[in-house]
Amino acid sequence: MNEPILEVRHLSKSFGANVVLRDIDFTVAPGDVTTVIGPSGSGKSTLLRCINLLETPTSGEILFHGKNVADRGVNAAAYRSKVGMVFQSFNLFNNMTVLDNCTVGQRKVLKRDAETARRSAMRYLEQVGMAPYINAKPRQISGGQKQRVAIARALAMEPEVLLFDEPTSALDPEMVGEVLSVMRDLAQRGMTMIVVTHEMAFARDVSSHVVFMDGGVIAEEGTPQQLFEAPKNPRTQEFLSRFRSA
Repeated sequence: MNEPILEVRHLSKSFGANVVLRDIDFTVAPGDVTTVIGPSGSGKSTLLRCINLLETPTSGEILFHGKNVADRGVNAAAYRSKVGMVFQSFNLFNNMTVLDNCTVGQRKVLKRDAETARRSAMRYLEQVGMAPYINAKPRQISGGQKQRVAIARALAMEPEVLLFDEPTSALDPEMVGEVLSVMRDLAQRGMTMIVVTHEMAFARDVSSHVVFMDGGVIAEEGTPQQLFEAPKNPRTQEFLSRFRSA
């Protein structure tokens, strides 16, 4: 059994009196594709933001190779270079070209020289099919292309884990497939991923582990086969009933 890369232990998050996450526990091993599903407002995106240290957990631990990164004094930028994140709204720098978007983090955080950063960026832009667009600005490309650039940018940091926060939710329906195709390819290459998604077919077909969240807690988790074919929790059954009957 591989040692886990990430362990979330008793994680809770409150905003004032509003408790968003309660006692969340799960483990991610190398090569796992963990999908987090559930209704809107169930805490899925907040969970990812806590794992990426964009939000500070109220209590609990986030262990990266056994070290609690939720402790004070952790270098968040260095940690995020190892646990990257792809956002639903792309978060590209609009004043930079596609290529510059994919090199700036490498140069600033990883301290790579310009040529090393460029070679790495080009490798991943080619992998996601965006190499022909290196001189374009974000406003000149489609939403699906922006998200593929965002994925290449995250990969160029050579992370151990990639977090995806509803990466297709801001896309027109015809562009969803091109992004999911890139993510399927990453899964086949063995990339460790945690994916918050409403794309149930992706969760069923690509995941190694599915987490169903409801009301800020993990209501049920297991293999895709367990959750999609024989969910035990009534809320899981209700949530998946529309998809399963489709």
